[in-house]
Amino acid sequence: MTARAPVTVRTFTQRLSATPRGARLARHLALDQLRAWGLPYDTPVAEAVAVIVAELAANAVTHGRVPGRDFELRLSLVTGSVRIEVTDTRAEPLPALRPSEPLDDGGRGLLLVEALADRWEVLDREPPPGKTVRAEVDVMGWLGLVAAAQATGQRRPCT
Repeated sequence: MTARAPVTVRTFTQRLSATPRGARLARHLALDQLRAWGLPYDTPVAEAVAVIVAELAANAVTHGRVPGRDFELRLSLVTGSVRIEVTDTRAEPLPALRPSEPLDDGGRGLLLVEALADRWEVLDREPPPGKTVRAEVDVMGWLGLVAAAQATGQRRPCT
């Protein structure tokens, strides 16, 4: 039996300014989109996605910022999970994961992503320059979300 690629059921994409305000907006937009897809704010999946989006957007603004360039948030409800992708335009790779010291000002964001995501990876941006950090959070009962979205007339991907 051959493996099948995941089927994207719903997609949301938004370019945001590479500013602290853009990073905050990314988190709010992600939570609103999840709610529209049938995942309320207070679910473990929505809470994990909110933290992951907040961390990746903050990294894009803090470390991936190129003056005059935006970053992009993409959420996809794919077979069995929510996929989060944050793309910036800086070509430098992410730093290696390392445990942070108790008094460090930063360095915990990717450790949070590692802890909350079921899978994550870093990809080269297409077209270059830049990178995309992709994370997935598994959703129990995702077929029910698809059925609910179809019952309310949301047949087209949200873009």
